[in-house]
Amino acid sequence: MQSDRWRLWTPIAFGGGAGIYLALPAEPISAVALGTLALAFALILSVGRLGLPRGAVIGLTLAAFLLGGFAAAKLRTQTVRAPIAPAGGGMRTIDGFVVDITNPGQGGLRLLMAPIRISGLAPQETPIRVRITLGEGDWLPRPGDAIRVRGMVNAPPPPASPGSYDFARDAFFDGIGGVGFALGEARPIDGPAPPARLALQMRLNALRWGLAERIVEQMGASSGGLAAAMITGHEAFVPKEQVEDLRASGLAHIISISGLHMAIVGGFAFGAVRLLIAAWPWMALRVSSKKVAAVFGLLAVGSYLLISGAPSPAERSAITAGAAFLAILADRRAISLHTLGLAALVILAFEPEAVIQPGFQMSFAATAALVALAEAWPRPPREINTPWPIRAAQAVGVWTAASIGASFVAGLATGPFAMQHFNRVSTFGLAANLLTAPISSFLMMPGLAIGAALTPFGLGGPFLSAAGLAIDTMNMIAGWIADLPGSQRIFASAPAWTLPAAFIGILWLCLWRGPLRWLGLPLALSVWLCPRPPAPDIWIAADGSTAAVRRGDQAVLLRPDAKLFAAELWARRRGLTPAEGSAAREVAFDCDRWSCAPRQGSADPKVAAIFTRRASTIAAKQPLFCGWAEVVIVRGSAEPCRNALTLTEADFARGGSAELYRSPSGWRVVWAQDLRGQRPWTISGSGG
Repeated sequence: MQSDRWRLWTPIAFGGGAGIYLALPAEPISAVALGTLALAFALILSVGRLGLPRGAVIGLTLAAFLLGGFAAAKLRTQTVRAPIAPAGGGMRTIDGFVVDITNPGQGGLRLLMAPIRISGLAPQETPIRVRITLGEGDWLPRPGDAIRVRGMVNAPPPPASPGSYDFARDAFFDGIGGVGFALGEARPIDGPAPPARLALQMRLNALRWGLAERIVEQMGASSGGLAAAMITGHEAFVPKEQVEDLRASGLAHIISISGLHMAIVGGFAFGAVRLLIAAWPWMALRVSSKKVAAVFGLLAVGSYLLISGAPSPAERSAITAGAAFLAILADRRAISLHTLGLAALVILAFEPEAVIQPGFQMSFAATAALVALAEAWPRPPREINTPWPIRAAQAVGVWTAASIGASFVAGLATGPFAMQHFNRVSTFGLAANLLTAPISSFLMMPGLAIGAALTPFGLGGPFLSAAGLAIDTMNMIAGWIADLPGSQRIFASAPAWTLPAAFIGILWLCLWRGPLRWLGLPLALSVWLCPRPPAPDIWIAADGSTAAVRRGDQAVLLRPDAKLFAAELWARRRGLTPAEGSAAREVAFDCDRWSCAPRQGSADPKVAAIFTRRASTIAAKQPLFCGWAEVVIVRGSAEPCRNALTLTEADFARGGSAELYRSPSGWRVVWAQDLRGQRPWTISGSGG
């Protein structure tokens, strides 16, 4: 029963090896990668040449793939390693090319730049890419422009709290060695001729940006912003309230170009070409409509990948869709677990770091679950000469049941990852996806695909109008569901081991045949069922610029206007709700612009903080704070208090963000850097 299934575990073993490498606290030397790669080849050779029992063959093959994944991750790290901007580098002038306009952050639009030069950094110290958040200004640079901007540039941010997602690691593998924000407007300059590959990339991105602008201009901001995001990947035009409604209703995946979009675009091209060939009898008798349609499906997926800017989720989805079309050309089943396993292996071979990224985990868990559902779905026999009204009713019933089953299974498969990574689950996400599935599949995405293709010729209006109607309907559904009581629930993160366990459990349920498959159910539910660790009493940002204390199930922010994104991430991860406004803070703390101190008689924990590095302010305030606070946070340098735990800039430079737990013996401090280890993407391990 399992004889043809064990090969499906080879990409899982490969990903496991990559995950082991990425989880190490210290960087292994290059010889370790070469040694593991050599050992993997030796195991494969031994499997082929020695007459080993079947169990030994399977074990050695999986071990070889595990070692191969470890070696691939190490080699990938060495390949992409590039300079990282120093932390606390201060004000700099950046001259560079605008490579792309990336998705906006809380501060506004962000530019991805290829620096020509950065003041204060030697050429060998200059990152190959930096991401700069623009302020308000009259002139918005476009991809391909050479500009000069003055602002702050630092290393990519470390985790917002100990054990949370490491954005600096993503930036490292994306080649981004610095992030910052502009102070003042960007100005055009005369730059040198860019390298040919960069010039081609910028021309393509300029076409994408121009297409996004034309779509928004033609469709209007309410529906055009979402349309532009789904076609070009640019989310700059999507209103923030729409994004929040989509998140609360469980429809946020619509914005990110991923498997759903690739499947609809490729499937629409495939179906349309088959229909056209079938409608032309002369052609239908001379060519394989299925294979010709598969070629057009490949072309459609490749074109969409280029137009979308080829973000990592879109690349992975294109590989998966491409594998399905290639399977058709090779006379194999297009949708099968073997095709999915091959796509996963190809992706992990080129991007081993994908194994720890939420998008990869969620997309492949959902796809594996859906393919396993398709394998187990009962196929009733076709009846002959059944009247068309009965066939139509049966088709509607089957489609409805299939949609409910697919949405339910995909939701269960992605639920553990949504809880662990994003800490929120949409209560009515299943209903929202069922309501919008026919709209997006049959009207919105086909309309956007055809409209985008015809817009440069001025012929895309009718198709974009139809897609706009679908988008408006979807937004109406999202807003209605988001406004329902309890539409979104916050879940604290489970212990770190539960997510790999859930991944293995889900895959076991999908890949194993027979009753033993249910052995994977307890593992699959580990994120849901595992008790949550106690929440910390205090959180401090990585640079000491803000802090929060836990009061019941609320997080009271001492500086609600600073590092709000990091504070909200920490609060959600611990299952807390950030207190709105300043009322909760003013009950227990006396705060001014640069400091907060506990009020006399306020409840525990008694925390005092100085959020400036100015020595005169620290010298004036610290002696007072040391007298009645249990914990004193000083962003600058200071001597420790005699009767209070004192954390200063030296501690934050070494440890990053921190969580504090009260214990009978005093305060226990957990530092983010201790959990990250010394790796190439950490500040202390960047080293150029």
